[in-house]
Amino acid sequence: MSVKLTTRQVGDVTVIDAAGRITLGEGSSTFRDSIKDLTTKGHKKVLLNLADVSYIDSSGIGELVSGFTTVSNAGGNLKLLNLTKRIHDLLQITKLYTIFEVFDDEAKGLASFN
Repeated sequence: MSVKLTTRQVGDVTVIDAAGRITLGEGSSTFRDSIKDLTTKGHKKVLLNLADVSYIDSSGIGELVSGFTTVSNAGGNLKLLNLTKRIHDLLQITKLYTIFEVFDDEAKGLASFN
């Protein structure tokens, strides 16, 4: 199963609930297209919930960075929520953990945008 993205609006923050696999191919292009679509529509506060992501490969990590850059270049912020242990470990190994703001609690993640 590739990634399934569900978008919901909480105040002025767009929360993307991701489920499945973010891997080379359809999963990563779906993620990329969704982020581009959101920034084009003016959504600049994005909280990406990764709680139900079962697997992410290097291409998926690259898409996280690309999404972060896309939103930042539009003057916004992309923050991460509910990392699985695997994603947490991958971000630490690649030193990307220092780039992303990461939250375990949605309320705290939402509050961080204000």
